[in-house]
Amino acid sequence: MFEIIGDGGVTSPKGFTAGATYAGLKTERDTLDLGILFSDMPAVAAATFTQNSVVSPSVIVSRNRLSNDTHRGIVVNSGCANCSVGPQGVLDAEEMISLASKNLEVSPDDLFVASTGMIGVELPMALIRQNIGNIKLDNNSGSDFAKSMMTTDTYHKERAVSFIHDGETVVIGGASKGVGMIHPNMATMLCFISTDANVDKLFLQEVLSDVVNDSFNMIDVDGDQSTNDSVILLANGASETSQINKDSDSADAFKEALSYVCVELAKELVKDGEGAKTLVEVSVEGARTKEDARKSSRAIASSILVKAMVHGKDPNWGRIVMALGSSGIDIEENKIDVFISDIHIVSKGIAIPYYKDAVVSAMADKEVYFKVNLNLGEYSANAWGCDLTEDYVVFNSAYST
Repeated sequence: MFEIIGDGGVTSPKGFTAGATYAGLKTERDTLDLGILFSDMPAVAAATFTQNSVVSPSVIVSRNRLSNDTHRGIVVNSGCANCSVGPQGVLDAEEMISLASKNLEVSPDDLFVASTGMIGVELPMALIRQNIGNIKLDNNSGSDFAKSMMTTDTYHKERAVSFIHDGETVVIGGASKGVGMIHPNMATMLCFISTDANVDKLFLQEVLSDVVNDSFNMIDVDGDQSTNDSVILLANGASETSQINKDSDSADAFKEALSYVCVELAKELVKDGEGAKTLVEVSVEGARTKEDARKSSRAIASSILVKAMVHGKDPNWGRIVMALGSSGIDIEENKIDVFISDIHIVSKGIAIPYYKDAVVSAMADKEVYFKVNLNLGEYSANAWGCDLTEDYVVFNSAYST
């Protein structure tokens, strides 16, 4: 069991501070675009990164640091992805870390780096050199840190929860960004998570990988996979509780709390998708395997026709079945049940009588739920998507101009 911390974020756990500044990387004046999250003490880290074959040098630099025993924080910029810029990208990412480490008085090896924004543009290092020293860290600036990595996001995204371990309160907080170029296997998204739990490093990586698979790897806005995706988790042990590992009594509680934070942040990314008006949750039940459930729910959530159907509030259930059939899993059509927002519309693969106006009304809500029961096994999975609107097309037709 865990408790939700209202207005909580990455500085809710003990021993974490954050800050941000406007460095001029974005065109909107006085918009935060350079931030730091810092642990007062050494922390162990776990991370997952983009699976795109084109990778930002910021990701390469951070990935190379993941094997270090301990870490202290993360420096992040928005407005520039530091991607497809040649060898200069690695030099700039390393320099950004070096500049931050001098101000923080820690080793450069202790810091991760992340970038998000326009691809094909070099980091404006003169602006970063000039302004990174303006970042002032405190435990009340987690929201500023979350705002500093926003690109086309319309609002910043944070979550925090607490649970009891060794009779003491342990906290997990997170912040994320990303509303376009979002597709399963992560997206144009950054997510940074902090916890004051004392966690075994191997267990931390195992749990984070599992949780990411069921959260950030199950969302879709537009079917495009980014070059800069990073999810980084720091655990500093500031709660002064015993270490949590795979055999600990609190192992499940830690995973449950972390899962909540990641799923909620993932849903916020989709809800804020570029031009999106409607959040779509797809639940596939009765699958033969977990992977079948995951593949089929993702296929439905990712379908352009399903997204268009949601935007038009059109209960064209054939598109759901089409996406299901194209997912590559084995199905038996005469066993499929389909529900739209709890209204049963397909039974054993065939349409059954339903009140169409009720379904259209349900699809007018800000959140729409599709449930598909394959009736073949006991496994299930959830995926999240959004509608595809004219606003998305207009926005992305002139992104760089």
